[in-house]
Amino acid sequence: MIKPITRIQRNVHVIELSEEQEFLKISDVHWDNPKCNRELLISHLDEAKRRNAIITINGDFLCLMQGKFDPRGSKKDVRPEHNKGNYLDLVIEDAAEFLAPYADHIAVIGYGNHETNIIKRLETDPLQRMVDIINYKTKGNVQTGGYGGWVVYKFELYKGGLRGSYKNKYFHGSGGGGPVTKNTIGHQRLDAMIGDADMIEVGHTHDLWTMTTCVETLDHSYNTKLRNVTHIQTGCYKEEYEDGNGGWHIERGAPPKPLGGFWVKLIPSRVKEEGKQYVRIDTEVTKTRG
Repeated sequence: MIKPITRIQRNVHVIELSEEQEFLKISDVHWDNPKCNRELLISHLDEAKRRNAIITINGDFLCLMQGKFDPRGSKKDVRPEHNKGNYLDLVIEDAAEFLAPYADHIAVIGYGNHETNIIKRLETDPLQRMVDIINYKTKGNVQTGGYGGWVVYKFELYKGGLRGSYKNKYFHGSGGGGPVTKNTIGHQRLDAMIGDADMIEVGHTHDLWTMTTCVETLDHSYNTKLRNVTHIQTGCYKEEYEDGNGGWHIERGAPPKPLGGFWVKLIPSRVKEEGKQYVRIDTEVTKTRG
């Protein structure tokens, strides 16, 4: 797969494209947790390869809560193969081995609160270590992003011809999301705070939905234009509710959470208005199966 990607700033990346492109958008995999539905995850990653999709992961690919000094730790939440003295090393190395076959399709992996928590507690960066191992094994170009950042998709429809860009703002997320609002309020806050985004992508709360808002702008000739902003709230791959019998998730009154993420297709086309040509980029968003 041809995937030219350039790091412009530490959390700003540009991907160059020349035709319509599909993306797999996921977050909150919690890969090393026994409750991670790896079968579903593998089916989505394999499908991304078949569809020649670009994969982005918006934080918390790793869970990493079972370290020696972590107050959140529980022996039942550590996989047997990681229950050893070098717990962190084993998880990082195994995760890199797991993702290596998909390296040609993975563009950016961002940080979530589970990765940043390890940096704060143990002064090591598990995500960067994992990405470094993936790139070493595969001679790949997987990039680490930020807890928040931008991925800009630059389209050139004809060599030396029409160009257009699509700006994807991502933020792993904060807060609990709310059992009723499902973090829609969080997205409205980002809508008010973030300028010039075509897509706003958030994870963290393990909710799964998409909506479209609309903003008013002025073009270079001071004409009023309306621009849609696509919002996606990606779900998770860790099934915590189970049968509702008990545990931290149940005791705090949290509901069952949907698993999976979204397929996003960007479709560029040539548009002519008032004698001027430009590239319009349409968006199709579809929930992953499962």
